[in-house]
Amino acid sequence: MQPTFILARDHLEQAASILRGADTQTQQLRNIVERTIALICEFEKRSEPRDGNVLDFRAYRERSHR
Repeated sequence: MQPTFILARDHLEQAASILRGADTQTQQLRNIVERTIALICEFEKRSEPRDGNVLDFRAYRERSHR
């Protein structure tokens, strides 16, 4: 995962821990932050290298154009 995603996830986790109020707007904002964290984690899982004989063309192009 790219360092910017890790930093963004860390900041969002801090924001989610701060947003513990009981009012509706705070709860909605916390839910948005938590869903965003989940999306970042899902993206991380998708971008992990796959085992086996499957070639990831995007990763191949990125390596070959360096």
